Amino acid sequence: MAHSNSGVIRSWNNFLNAFRLAMDSIRAQKLRSFLTLLGVIIGVASVIMVGAAIEGLSVYAEQSTAKAFGSESFLVAQIAATGRLSRREYFDKIKRNKPIRTDDARFVEALVGDRVLFSPYRQHISDVKRENMICEDSSILGSAAAMADIRDIGVVDGRFFTDQEDHSRAFVAVIGDTVRTTLFPGDASPLNRPVRIEGIEFTVIGVQERLGSAFGRDLDNSVYIPASAFNRMYGPGNGFALFGRPRPGSGLDLEGALDETRVVLRTRFHARPGEPDNFDTLTPDAIRGFIDQILGMIAAVVVPVTCISLVVGGIVIMNIMLVSVTERTREIGIRKAVGARHGDIMTQILIEAVVLASVGGAIGVATGAVVTAALGKVFELSLHITAGYVALSLAVSSVTGVVSGWYPASRAAKLDPVVALRAE
Repeated sequence: MAHSNSGVIRSWNNFLNAFRLAMDSIRAQKLRSFLTLLGVIIGVASVIMVGAAIEGLSVYAEQSTAKAFGSESFLVAQIAATGRLSRREYFDKIKRNKPIRTDDARFVEALVGDRVLFSPYRQHISDVKRENMICEDSSILGSAAAMADIRDIGVVDGRFFTDQEDHSRAFVAVIGDTVRTTLFPGDASPLNRPVRIEGIEFTVIGVQERLGSAFGRDLDNSVYIPASAFNRMYGPGNGFALFGRPRPGSGLDLEGALDETRVVLRTRFHARPGEPDNFDTLTPDAIRGFIDQILGMIAAVVVPVTCISLVVGGIVIMNIMLVSVTERTREIGIRKAVGARHGDIMTQILIEAVVLASVGGAIGVATGAVVTAALGKVFELSLHITAGYVALSLAVSSVTGVVSGWYPASRAAKLDPVVALRAE
């Protein structure tokens, strides 16, 4: 037992001695050590910043999906795809899937309307005008009064339209913030004032809360009008999307409400057991899943590319360590002549390489965090540093240090003391 303890103490002392020698060597060549660190610092900072951007995109996508779609809502339509459809896929869906019309929506509401809120949803791009002012390319959205609850539409001034206004085909409108600021500049309230869409006068009864943009689209350049008024302006069209959401107190979650809706629609459209739905459905999870898939593909390409800069940093460390070994050949010869073993020389050179890589990694993480925070503030970006990318960059930099130090250390340890002592 005593022999075992003395062995551990001797190994620890040898390690401390090797560590001190390595640190002395790094301090003796400050400029060279800093330039060696630079490659690792830049590599680690790059990984941190790329990781923060990818995570930030993920958070942004989630927030945008909630704003543009609603957090607990689902959509049923003839075509409701998350990705870009090929021409063939599009025509296959048109041929197989049934359009949802007013009678279909009423059928669904009659059977599950007591547990699920529903609203038709139609969209048209048009200019909105007031006197000599114009708000171009606004999204005119036709829906039922229930859409305010289904999509969590916040109204900051006035109110959303009612079922009665929808049934009576009233020309009333709830405008987005972009439409308000364009047509009603200044602080004056637009409530009960007219705007014109397709030459028809609508009375503004509400202003939607500011949403910002999602995926490059201005969510505030929109006008909600009753579906009945929309149909009067643009005709019945070839079907519409049907938004749904579990009614509060129904005990249903999103999946349960969607399942009940699917069962009723399958019955309505005569889909046989075992056959796929002859209509499309879309949920926030499906949208997020699609976005996460894209971000995963981006990460799979971009992160390894940024890690290459860490490999380059490792090659720099290896070169510097080889130069260092060559310069200290005589010193290594003296150490071996007075009793230093193969392992002692290996440990000293390895520690030197690992310390350089680890310190570079730590500074790189700090640099990446500072630059990320600065970019986030200046450009108002949502950038999130995550533990996963910090761990990845530190692990890669540490492994880089060991790998890049191993060959120079092995070469130094194998030096013949007699030959090494002759070196100048």
